[in-house]
Amino acid sequence: MGYTEQLIAKLAKVFEEQQAVVLAEVITEAYDSLVKVSDFNELKEIVRDLAEAQRDLAEAQRKTEARLDALAEAQRKTEESLQKLIEEHRETRRQLGGLAMTVGYTLEDRAYRALPRLLARDFGIEVRERLHRRYVKDREGEYIEVNIVGEAVREGERIVIVGEGKSQLSRNDVDNFIRKKLNRLEGVFERIFPLLVTYMISSPGVEAYARERGIALYYSYDLYPEGEGW
Repeated sequence: MGYTEQLIAKLAKVFEEQQAVVLAEVITEAYDSLVKVSDFNELKEIVRDLAEAQRDLAEAQRKTEARLDALAEAQRKTEESLQKLIEEHRETRRQLGGLAMTVGYTLEDRAYRALPRLLARDFGIEVRERLHRRYVKDREGEYIEVNIVGEAVREGERIVIVGEGKSQLSRNDVDNFIRKKLNRLEGVFERIFPLLVTYMISSPGVEAYARERGIALYYSYDLYPEGEGW
């Protein structure tokens, strides 16, 4: 027996059958309406919660987009600063390279005058021409700059002085001198006397490293005429 039939049976105990039927229908419709209103109110509450959640989500998204924009701007400024730093570093290296070249040339200019005396004293070498800086063809026929070069005689044999100046001599400088100058001039000159001049060495052992490879080494203070100095 359904809910309406049960309600009619109960009402029929008090009201006439026709009245019980009408009252049961009215009560059933009223109950159904109450259920629908309750559901509707609950639905409205759900919709309101969803709308609020959507607003919160939109606000969070807006803040996230603002943070991303700020991050992108910060990254752009960082990249600009980094590029500027790279350019400044490149310019600094260029200037330092030019300064090192100038210092090296100054050292070599002094060496041109002093080396004939030093080589005669230390190695019995007689320099036959003025030492100078010039381009020389290597064994491949390509021109390379030789910073100190000149003909000389040692124990009756003709030799060629080949050298360069470094403001601060390192092992790498010694290796580069051998690779870029001595090796490339091998066979061009029958006998080469290699030498380096420097203000100072970069670390202990560099002087021995050069001499072990048959390279004469002079310091800037060696270039002063005897009896003179700083």
